[in-house]
Amino acid sequence: MTESSGPPLSLGEIIRRRRELAELPMRQLAAMVGISGPYLSQIERGLRAPSDRVLHAIAAQLRTTADVLVEQATPEPSPPAAMLAAIAADPDLTAHQRRALVEVYTALRETTIARRRRGGGPPAHEDRPGR
Repeated sequence: MTESSGPPLSLGEIIRRRRELAELPMRQLAAMVGISGPYLSQIERGLRAPSDRVLHAIAAQLRTTADVLVEQATPEPSPPAAMLAAIAADPDLTAHQRRALVEVYTALRETTIARRRRGGGPPAHEDRPGR
């Protein structure tokens, strides 16, 4: 997980920053995407959410993917404190084992959360009792 120097940026802020880094005026990017300048302005200010089609078109013009833009705007979840406290309190674990468990647990959670963001759930064979 990466450290953050403030609150996570919104999707609109991510788009605006990437547009500015690409040195594209708002009107030019809007024309390239096929939307109006005011609509792009509303997206960048967080007043409107772009449709999937518009988000993919914006991402393509900014030479990235919609998934990358959304991921950058989504704060990384932190593991539940109760789980971390249970690992830390277990007297039968070494410090190395505790670190390893926290890393594995965090990685598994992040994988599941990322899969859900992409619209998928756990694979059909997972999370079924008796398996």
